[in-house]
Amino acid sequence: MAKVRMYLTATCPYCVRAKALLDHHGVMDIEEIRVDLIPGARDTMINETGRRTVPQIFVGGVHVGGCDDLMALDRSGKLLPMLSA
Repeated sequence: MAKVRMYLTATCPYCVRAKALLDHHGVMDIEEIRVDLIPGARDTMINETGRRTVPQIFVGGVHVGGCDDLMALDRSGKLLPMLSA
């Protein structure tokens, strides 16, 4: 299973939805980077992704975007192959 890394906050409903979708597909180990707790994490996320909002999700080192992007990948049938890599 591909490594999944996610920038998130504790109270973000989109973060919860993204994690639920990944859990549904059997992803049990997500590297969570809490931008609300870790000093400088949001700046790092912005530098890496060019985006300011959470979640920001990486699958196998590839930035897939936020929750809506993750769900679109799933609907298109492209998420499972990425997770299986």
